[in-house]
Amino acid sequence: MEREEILFTKEHSWARIEDEETVSIGISEFAVDELGEITYVELPSIGQEVSQMEVIASVESLRDTMDIYSPVSGEVIEINEMLIDDPSLINEDPYGNGWIAVIRLHDPDELNRLMPKEEYEDYIETIREEGAEEEEF
Repeated sequence: MEREEILFTKEHSWARIEDEETVSIGISEFAVDELGEITYVELPSIGQEVSQMEVIASVESLRDTMDIYSPVSGEVIEINEMLIDDPSLINEDPYGNGWIAVIRLHDPDELNRLMPKEEYEDYIETIREEGAEEEEF
């Protein structure tokens, strides 16, 4: 797996492998587009233990609030404190400066349960198609 490869969940969170033990996590560009301008981020705590698909953080926008599910199990070892003063970093760069936390993995095999970019893009396309069908009524 390439170092820069980002893996996704159906709940629109992502994991980027940083090294053998750690991943950065955040929310996808699709989620950011759906939320609009993000105005507040509730970050996890350093040292917090999380399980895969457990709520780890949340973001608020003018439109909605979204829970962020951890794509992996592990220990939060770093949080993006820049988001406290500037939550719009998520809007500007969801896969870069808009990262939310770094997690030390408990079980690297959990990464196999996540979707590679191409599969996630297909999933998003399905969501968009279903949304378009609903709007026809």
